[in-house]
Amino acid sequence: MTSETSHSNAAIMQHSREFFLGRQPILSRAQQLVAYELLFRGAASGPACVIDDVAATATVMAHVSELGLENVVGDSLGFVNIDATVLMSDFIGFLPPDKVVLEILETVKVTPQIIERIKELGQAGYCFALDDVVIQSEDVRQLLPWVQYIKIDIMGMPSHTLHGLARQLRLEGKKLLAEKVETHEEFQTCLDLGFDYFQGYYFARPLVLSGKKLSPSQMAIVQLMSQIIADEDSTVLEHTIKRDVSLSLNLIRLANTAAVGAGRHIESIGQALMVVGRVQLQRWLQILLYAGSSDGDGLKSPLLGLATTRGKLLELITQKRYPGERSLSEKSFTVGIMSLMDALFGLSMEQVLEHLIVAPEVRDALLFRRGEFGDMLKLAEYIERLEQAGPLVSPTLQKVGLSAQDLAEIQVQAFRWANSISDAS
Repeated sequence: MTSETSHSNAAIMQHSREFFLGRQPILSRAQQLVAYELLFRGAASGPACVIDDVAATATVMAHVSELGLENVVGDSLGFVNIDATVLMSDFIGFLPPDKVVLEILETVKVTPQIIERIKELGQAGYCFALDDVVIQSEDVRQLLPWVQYIKIDIMGMPSHTLHGLARQLRLEGKKLLAEKVETHEEFQTCLDLGFDYFQGYYFARPLVLSGKKLSPSQMAIVQLMSQIIADEDSTVLEHTIKRDVSLSLNLIRLANTAAVGAGRHIESIGQALMVVGRVQLQRWLQILLYAGSSDGDGLKSPLLGLATTRGKLLELITQKRYPGERSLSEKSFTVGIMSLMDALFGLSMEQVLEHLIVAPEVRDALLFRRGEFGDMLKLAEYIERLEQAGPLVSPTLQKVGLSAQDLAEIQVQAFRWANSISDAS
């Protein structure tokens, strides 16, 4: 190893903890969460800290493996970008083959050595995806036998090109993943073309329908949440819960789970309310709205995963900034988890807030991204869209008073908590 190479590696390792981590959901045809693409961007700035993103990815692999990849992706797979340098390096060994898909960037030039390395890693149990395929190039054709997934960037792609490419690649027997799917119409087009997986924020965009109303079960939960916020008497809460059989059964089940260590068995709504408490009850209701809105396994709803991650992230940021201020941390959790209720209900956020009483600072954050809670929410949104919004992360991070390392640690805690919700049976 030359002194120049050693110096370069030392510089990379010095900043390997100064990174931003984003994870973007990958959904199945049934709109269930199956994987995340993990995105890494160096947080350092200045001429002395110029490290390309893929080199940063290689060093961050070691850091993420220390934290535990399962804390970041839960039971899902993680798609990780790799270039030729990373592909040929020993960094790959930090990633468990049963938890990752190695995403070969479109910049990789195919050589006999590259093919041999892919074969070797394939025999070790790794799966591969081709990234940003737009044409059946010679490089793509050479790699096709060795990859399981093909990612097609649909943004700006002419309709006839997309149709033809999807048809050709389906004949190859590969799993097709449409990325940068931003609208419900684009999702439907790709669904009709036979794509297997979908990546993009179409699912988090409200599909507002004229005259749409909340379902009876949603209304019951929203009414109960409003009563809690208004600090209604427990007898009023109990009456509301008893009117909805599903809500009653779920609350008693939750209370019995919470009381496991206390040697108590909860049989009544009144007992359940005492055991759970109002703060926990409100949080549970917010989660229940998302979990109960999906067909099939609501706990694998991508909106649930995104909302619970945002809620916990904002709560942890607030706890970091204002230790012991429980009221502030609860408000910040509410901002995070309510920020996707427009998409959940198919209503505008203004219409959502007609059903719920919230504090003025919560309302400002949800409607206008104003105030401290608004800055925290913007930070969460920028991280989710790290590819597009990466340059906005650092200045927003400074506004909320955190370092890059603080954020990385908080993110992993938030991911772990959100994963525990989606993995619950």
